[in-house]
Amino acid sequence: MKGRVYKSTGSHYLIKNENNEFIESRIRGKFRIKGLKTTNPVAVGDYVAYEMDKDNTTGVITHIYPRKNYLLRRSINLSKQYHILASNIDQVFVVAPVINPETTTTFIDRILVTAEAYDIPAVILINKIDLVNGNPEWERKKDELKKIYIQAGYPVYEISAETGYNVDRLKDLMKDKTSMFTGHSGAGKSSLINVVNPGLNLKTAEISEVHKQGKHTTTFAEMYDLEFGGQIIDTPGIRGFGIIDMEPDEIDSYFPEIFQLKSECKFNNCKHINEPGCSVIPAVKQGSIPISRYNSYLQILEEVEENGQNPYRTKKF
Repeated sequence: MKGRVYKSTGSHYLIKNENNEFIESRIRGKFRIKGLKTTNPVAVGDYVAYEMDKDNTTGVITHIYPRKNYLLRRSINLSKQYHILASNIDQVFVVAPVINPETTTTFIDRILVTAEAYDIPAVILINKIDLVNGNPEWERKKDELKKIYIQAGYPVYEISAETGYNVDRLKDLMKDKTSMFTGHSGAGKSSLINVVNPGLNLKTAEISEVHKQGKHTTTFAEMYDLEFGGQIIDTPGIRGFGIIDMEPDEIDSYFPEIFQLKSECKFNNCKHINEPGCSVIPAVKQGSIPISRYNSYLQILEEVEENGQNPYRTKKF
């Protein structure tokens, strides 16, 4: 029997089979000892084969079908292992408010680089725009954020779960696709999903007034069917996004505005640090590549090299 994983707790899984039935399932031990570095061998969005146990009450996953893509990050306390956030995704929405909580460009860039690496289209949602309008400081930050990522070639939308601004546009983008929401805790992912599909009624929580950070309301990744067609994957809020499973000479290819200039560099293996004839560094100095994006590139390059025990010494602008 075949189905798709809708929920993963790390030890138990909820599968929707071809008859639209939900089956509580588990995995066999052998999945855990195949040399996989992932902390979750089965991820939300996976297509799997399963069989029922002797009591015919629980499914047992016997096979994971090849994934067309997946989004992963380094596990928090296990630097050599990674955690698959979701698989078989048509697009990822980075929910990135500029206030309550503020989302840094460093955080956004890390998600975008991972999405580029696994060929997943990304869209940036500047959520909670109702809190921004009328405040000069936050308006400036919003405009800066839009300029940076539109210039890099990403779709950027202002949106508000509170007022419904641009929600219809978001629904059009999500229709008949498997979409994933990711972002900081408290970014408003679950609130947006509730506005897009009110019948889901996902749990939400207020921002902590003490720490100005979001509270975790989504404990495990879970996929939901949308009433207008398609699926949405809600993921736990994350504060950091560790890069893993990349090679140093790939990193510049995952920054579209850097990749466009790569062929103009004097050397094919240019790392865009201090090489003669580099086409990227002048673009940064002239402002056509934002300093924040270039610094993110250097930081990720250094991190990848350090994991390979051969770090580059990079200097940020």
